[in-house]
Amino acid sequence: MRIGVLALQGAFIEHVRILQKLDVGASLIYLPDQLDNLDGLIIPGGESSTISTLMLEFDLMKPVRDLARAGLPVLGTCAGMILLAREASDFWLETLGLMDVRVKRNAFGRQVDSFETEIDMPALGRGPFHAVFIRAPTIEQADPGVEILAQLPDGVVVAARQGRLIASAFHPELTSDVRFHRYFLDIVVSG
Repeated sequence: MRIGVLALQGAFIEHVRILQKLDVGASLIYLPDQLDNLDGLIIPGGESSTISTLMLEFDLMKPVRDLARAGLPVLGTCAGMILLAREASDFWLETLGLMDVRVKRNAFGRQVDSFETEIDMPALGRGPFHAVFIRAPTIEQADPGVEILAQLPDGVVVAARQGRLIASAFHPELTSDVRFHRYFLDIVVSG
């Protein structure tokens, strides 16, 4: 199995480390020809406007969109969730437009408003998942075909799945808990 990790900006090395813990091959993706023969792709957290701009500059937007529409599993965390969304209510740049959700950038406020909390996510099995939110987005609206995976106690949606696409507002790569990545890998191997 070979998982690509978009490495233009953000927390891509942390995703690679989690994949290595799970004995999965990880490839850093900078250019379109590096997308060949991937089994899945991770779009990390970081600065969504920077990642979008660089994806356009390096001609990655269309190939990633085409691969995902053809069935390539994609995991987007934090900024990656913004990029997967069909619409971001306060984002002026291009997204991949793959998930039928509307997201809000920096929904919890500025960097100083970042936080960590335990969330229930039944798809990961028993026990809470320690979620790290850094200038995190939220899902404001999801179409009926989108499965809600996790919410905060106040009902704010922070993780969702649509087919072979998964998005989280938090950073699962910044914890020692590998269950979120294992969940993504299960989708990859399920064909």
